[in-house]
Amino acid sequence: MEFTVNQIAAMLQGQVEGDGERVVSQVSKIEGGKVGAISFLANLKYEQYIYTTDNSAVIVNEDFEAKQPLNTTLIRVKDSYTGFTKLLEQYQSIIKSSLKGIEQPSYIGADLAYGDDFYLGAFARIGSGVRIGNNVKIYPQVSIGDNVWIGDNCEIHAGVKIYDNTIIGNNCNIFANAVIGCDGFGFAPQPDGSYRKIPQLGNVILEDNVSIGSNSTIDCATMGSTILRKGVKIDNLVQIAHNVEIGENTVIASQTGVSGSTKIGKNCIIAGQVGFAGHITVADNTKIGGQTGVTSTVVEQGQSLFGTPAVGVKESLRSSVVLKRLPQLEKRIHELEKKVTS
Repeated sequence: MEFTVNQIAAMLQGQVEGDGERVVSQVSKIEGGKVGAISFLANLKYEQYIYTTDNSAVIVNEDFEAKQPLNTTLIRVKDSYTGFTKLLEQYQSIIKSSLKGIEQPSYIGADLAYGDDFYLGAFARIGSGVRIGNNVKIYPQVSIGDNVWIGDNCEIHAGVKIYDNTIIGNNCNIFANAVIGCDGFGFAPQPDGSYRKIPQLGNVILEDNVSIGSNSTIDCATMGSTILRKGVKIDNLVQIAHNVEIGENTVIASQTGVSGSTKIGKNCIIAGQVGFAGHITVADNTKIGGQTGVTSTVVEQGQSLFGTPAVGVKESLRSSVVLKRLPQLEKRIHELEKKVTS
């Protein structure tokens, strides 16, 4: 697929500086690059490469000022990172628009309803009573249970498992081998020391613009719903337990685990390997550093937390300084004890 620089600039509402008739057919890193490719410059620590790149065009911020002569054509936009993202989205949508129809072999249960431009990959299974919107792409080996609702413009990647009664909004992406709606970890202890499984009768609701990474799991509620609000982004290898609620536009990085019935606010940023205790609440706009253990409710909004148990970042750093000095402090105490007893 080929576009001129002028066409790409029009798509991004940018301004061309250089030869707008250059043809672009692929994307590339700014380091090195190649003729016919386009890249972007957002982080100025890579600025040195814009003066030597062979790329035909580079997307830059409006206020970028070149310090040396350029061999490439510039496309100036308000935000180069966002501009390049839009370009990739457009390119991806063109490719995926060709995916239509139902491949065989596949299994479809009774009373399936789906919209325009539907694609179902081979070896997929869809249960009974499923409702699917327009422009939905379901890739090979996906399993979808009964009475699942999927909105418009969703992508369900290979190997995903979606259990009964799950509700998925518009513009959602679920990546390979994620599991949505499996039973929560609920067991009642018995007098003899054994555990009796508690039936999990609820479902999962993903609102619009939610993204779920590969091999992540989202458990259904015991009763009611496990809910991910609009714009939530979940990385790979994340565990969301039963009856959890995650607020709008919260992002969660890999290997984080959220225990049952925890409520996380909106616009939170959660780094990798964070652990949440169950039945707690986390305030809006909270930032949580990697490997933090959140063991109690976070009431104050806008905090940055770190450590186990989670405390403010500054307090955690002060504690770590003291921790490093403990051997010296212990030695001083022993010396003082000798002086006192001598």
